[in-house]
Amino acid sequence: MSKKDGKYLTTGEFAKLCKVNKQTLFYYDQIGLLTPVMKNKNGYRFYSVHQLELFFVIDLLKDLGMSLGDIQQYMQNKSPEKFLALMYQQKEEIVKKRQEIEAKEKMIEAKIALMEEASNIPFNRITLEQLPEATLYLSRKIENITDEEFVEVISDFIEELSVSYLDSGYPIGSITEREQVLKGEYSNYSYLYIEQPTPKEGHPYFKAVKGDFLIGYHLGDENTIGTTYTRLFTEMERLNLALGDYVFEELVYDSVVQNQSEHYVTKIMMQVEPK
Repeated sequence: MSKKDGKYLTTGEFAKLCKVNKQTLFYYDQIGLLTPVMKNKNGYRFYSVHQLELFFVIDLLKDLGMSLGDIQQYMQNKSPEKFLALMYQQKEEIVKKRQEIEAKEKMIEAKIALMEEASNIPFNRITLEQLPEATLYLSRKIENITDEEFVEVISDFIEELSVSYLDSGYPIGSITEREQVLKGEYSNYSYLYIEQPTPKEGHPYFKAVKGDFLIGYHLGDENTIGTTYTRLFTEMERLNLALGDYVFEELVYDSVVQNQSEHYVTKIMMQVEPK
């Protein structure tokens, strides 16, 4: 056949329209995925303009993560019904990916805001502040459990954050109940938590009530955190306050932003009330 009566495209022309190199089209032909409509006696391949839509669908499915093998399977057993089912399936995949991207965007926005806020905090100060009500997603109770049980609980907690898109980008903190703090068991946490600025329905949440909190920052790792608790209790006495039901801890600077543990910063929020 000669070029062209205007109805056919050479491999180079077709490749240019599809924004791929000719080798891609040769490979698709080789595996039977997209075969030229005509080949002349000299081996030149010619494509129909109507095959552009087929290429674009193949390219779309590839972009959505479908393997060439799976695309081949569909191409070998095409039908309007199967195509419609395939499109519905891919639409579900896109919705899922969009949710994942939106969740990651919110996580990044939260981390930016927290890091910018931290850069303006004088970590040597202790302040009395009224904190607003907050919605927290909690782990199972971890008070007095073994190391093996703790690993299991935190694994389940992290998995649920991922599966249910509950990772808000806020730091994973810990709640310690009053009794443990008064006994000096500062690391005998009761729960792990992550703040949920936009809570989703269908999940059990803990409401951290609005109230007065004595807030201090510990510089260093948890092995020396008792020194900062001592400072907080001294300030509590000076202000004639008593410890409330809970103490909350959150890492401000950790191994993500600091190389040495002596530069880690932990925010301690002690719920307090008048004596």
